[in-house]
Amino acid sequence: MTPTYAGRVQTRFFTLLVIGGIWTLIIAPFLPGGGTLGMRYQATFTVLALVFLLGIPWDGIWYFLQQFRWEKDWPIMYQLLTGIPEGIVVWLVLKTRDVPGHPTITGAAFDIHFTTVWILTWLFAIGPMRVPFLRWRFRGGRLV
Repeated sequence: MTPTYAGRVQTRFFTLLVIGGIWTLIIAPFLPGGGTLGMRYQATFTVLALVFLLGIPWDGIWYFLQQFRWEKDWPIMYQLLTGIPEGIVVWLVLKTRDVPGHPTITGAAFDIHFTTVWILTWLFAIGPMRVPFLRWRFRGGRLV
């Protein structure tokens, strides 16, 4: 499958909402750091929202760059490794905005949360997502 830009954004939104959301509900209480359970959920769901919002232009850049490749796609391992620079950008955005009264997330909690969400959504997108969405890969990754 060669995903279109719209397909990449739709797949990102769906996997972050469903897989990332469920995983965040499970893991947030166990992440290192302090604060109430509500503060932990607010901080971790903020990370998910930033991954989606910052991922829209990120996917645009990725899509633009893959147009220079003959097969118009990247090896699957590259797709996994894009989580590294994307995680750094999300972390920098989180740390540069200091909103009083807004819960913050520790570096260890961010690393655990971001890495596990990234790996789970990536694994879902390259495998099980093809079962409930049979035409997903033939429509350039678009869900609607």
